Amino acid sequence: MVLFSKFSTFISSSYLKLLCIAIIFLLLSPIISIIFSSFENTFSLWEHLFQTRLKFYLYNTFILMLGVGFTTFFIGVSLAWLICKYDFFMRNVIEWALLLPLALPSYIVAYCYTDFFEYSGFLQTNIRELFNFNSPNDYFFPEIRSLGGAIFVISFVLYPYIYLITKVAFKSTPSSLFELAELNGKNQFYYVALPLAKPAIIASLSLVLMETVSDFGTVDFFAVETITLGIFNLWLGMNNLAGASQLALIGFFFIMILLAFELSARKKQKFNDTKIRGYNGLNQKISIHHNIFIFFICIIPIIFGFIIPVLILLENSISYFDIQNLHNLILITKNSFFISFVATVIIILTTILLTIGLKFQGFKGLSFLSTIAGIGYAFPGVILALGSLFFISSLETSMNALLLFLDINQNLVLIGSFYILIFTYVCRFNAVAFGAINSGINRLPPNMVEASLTLGNSFWYSLKKVLFPIIKPSILTAAILTFVDIVKELPITLLLRPLNFETLATYVYQFASDEMLGRASAAALIIVLIGLIPILFINNIMSKKTI
Repeated sequence: MVLFSKFSTFISSSYLKLLCIAIIFLLLSPIISIIFSSFENTFSLWEHLFQTRLKFYLYNTFILMLGVGFTTFFIGVSLAWLICKYDFFMRNVIEWALLLPLALPSYIVAYCYTDFFEYSGFLQTNIRELFNFNSPNDYFFPEIRSLGGAIFVISFVLYPYIYLITKVAFKSTPSSLFELAELNGKNQFYYVALPLAKPAIIASLSLVLMETVSDFGTVDFFAVETITLGIFNLWLGMNNLAGASQLALIGFFFIMILLAFELSARKKQKFNDTKIRGYNGLNQKISIHHNIFIFFICIIPIIFGFIIPVLILLENSISYFDIQNLHNLILITKNSFFISFVATVIIILTTILLTIGLKFQGFKGLSFLSTIAGIGYAFPGVILALGSLFFISSLETSMNALLLFLDINQNLVLIGSFYILIFTYVCRFNAVAFGAINSGINRLPPNMVEASLTLGNSFWYSLKKVLFPIIKPSILTAAILTFVDIVKELPITLLLRPLNFETLATYVYQFASDEMLGRASAAALIIVLIGLIPILFINNIMSKKTI
């Protein structure tokens, strides 16, 4: 092609292709390392696990997935239908406010509700005063630090995934189908909305279950022995990395099944989206009694998922405020922003390189490899941290052997440094940036870059003047989403951070683990405020698209 002659020497060359493949290999290296490291013989350990903890790991993980899956499905689908179907008091405000729980990491909500529901907490203290109870034997109150408590907390944090995606699916359905169902005396929800939204519901439910399997902070604080916590205990408690990697393969199996469901559902959803158009809204008028009832139903998840935890954090932040705590807070906030900014910049740069290679150099295999590289986001942070430790440890040993061979008196230290921490962030959160930037590039008409090249401009000049201005919003969105996710990340930071290096997430974890939530509330509140940024972006997009 003459149009591509200007950049064929670079973009079609093997250099960019090899560089992209090298990046993808590095992104996959933690998972590959987990697989290879699991080959070590640990028969005696597994015999011990079979006799003791393994059944609890599997049972608790399964029940947690089942409980969270059912609860989030019921809450998310119900709310999506109420928002799409009825016109009630403050509907427009509630529609975006239902996304607010996404701003809170589940481990922070777990800390807040433990403080609220425990024996010495606000609720039980007032119950005892109101009914003159003197001891816990005088009344029954469910234990928040339990499997049921974990289901409660995680469900009220993750239901917005199902709510948002299902709402879009409901609004993609033309009202003529609802009218047809009504004329035939059929229930609109069961015969029209639910069947057509099934692919979207399955996809969103798969995302919820992947997040549930990945959860560390909540199950650790509530002492619920899941596979993720079992990996952590084998690694740090028993110092058995091979056993931890083998247990990680079970988690790997769970995740791959969920990924298969999610990808299958997305393909079906694309099919439905191309067939269904022309939604003009239902917004059915209802009586004042139904109006009040639906309003209160819709605000319950907002109250439990956002308002109560935030009020607890605000009250504790004010009560425990002091100058020393403020000084520590400023320091750890700087640490969080520094490490998140550096990792985000690297992620954005590598993602831009991958998407450019995927779009312009025509290597078909790169599309498949880049998709595979994105699965790191689906894996628990504990598993990726373990895989990174194996890979970086091997790399460090090999590099030091090479330096010794070259007679260079210098030891390379990667374990326990910022390098391994940032590397693992890149492996986990690359998929977030890739999705946003790749979608932006795919919206670019291919002839725009060609037109710039025919005018005699170089390839990189064409990218700078044509491509980057158009995809700048996508890059900004990717950077914000990635930055916020890294700030909220707990297990990777906790396991791989340098000595005496604290971030907002680890600072909150340390104090909450010592039953000192008050000291950590201000830091937790900062995480929540940062987490609100993508919610505002989503709301802005929803307002523009009126979805």
